[in-house]
Amino acid sequence: MIIKTFEISKLNNLKIKYFLFYGENEGFKNQVIKEKFEILFKSEIYRYDEKDLLENENIFFEKILNKSFFETKKLIIISRATDKILKIIEEIIEKKVSDITVIISAKILEKKSKLRTYFEKGNELICIPFYEDNNQTLGKIVYNFFKERKISLSQENINLLVDRCRGDRENLNNELKKIDIFTLGKNKISTEEIIKITNLAHNYSINELVDNCLSKNSKKTSHIINENTFSSDDCIIILRMMLSKSKRLLKISNNIDDKSNVESAINQFKPPIFWKDKEVVINQIRKRDVNNINHLINEINETELLIKKNFDNCLNITKNFLISQTY
Repeated sequence: MIIKTFEISKLNNLKIKYFLFYGENEGFKNQVIKEKFEILFKSEIYRYDEKDLLENENIFFEKILNKSFFETKKLIIISRATDKILKIIEEIIEKKVSDITVIISAKILEKKSKLRTYFEKGNELICIPFYEDNNQTLGKIVYNFFKERKISLSQENINLLVDRCRGDRENLNNELKKIDIFTLGKNKISTEEIIKITNLAHNYSINELVDNCLSKNSKKTSHIINENTFSSDDCIIILRMMLSKSKRLLKISNNIDDKSNVESAINQFKPPIFWKDKEVVINQIRKRDVNNINHLINEINETELLIKKNFDNCLNITKNFLISQTY
């Protein structure tokens, strides 16, 4: 059964226990999982990566089938899923495990995907596509956020916040949480306050770091890393921004026949690329071909997974990864 993202409120009234969330909008997926599911299960949440699950299938089934006297219902979240996971999902459903809810999170799944088809056609299954946000959808989130709090905000400041998050809904939601605390009991907020609260200058350092890395400017990339005090929390932001920009490069590269048509492809790209960024993007595309960008996207995803497993060492992992991508 297919449900569109604007119909997500329907999930509250459904007793279905198996869900497939696919698409590039990781921020929106994470938001739905947190607000609609995690809040209901509290501590009984089990997270798996498809690769780890496939390598430890017996342990996985032993875990979900084991019923403890003290244990309540479980939420199983399987990330980075592909068609390879379908056999296991079919087996879970066939066993009719009563105390679990399963969410499968996948990136892009083509129409011919067996996993996607299985969930789209299943009456007791939910399939939700999460497409990438654009400036309009992110601007609407900002507008509604301030409207609910009866705070007046100019279109200029809405655009400022949207630009701040660099196309990432999760980044935007994190900044809105900061603003929510700051504006408690207030009915207005200034541009200067927004810049201060969201650490805008610091975020542009992250943006500059990512752009120089994608441009294979090893000297400048190393300089920014050494001159800035990035926190552990910044590591995910850096990788998410790099992933978003890499996907944009891939889309542009797929629409050009040769490097001489780069500027034309950029001018036709939707959503439009900010004029200040055009020269940077042109340089990045000329430094990287489609194969390189595809490989980079895979490595970004692998690095994010590695960081989550080794968070105490995430700064070194991120720095080494960024430097390695400039050669």
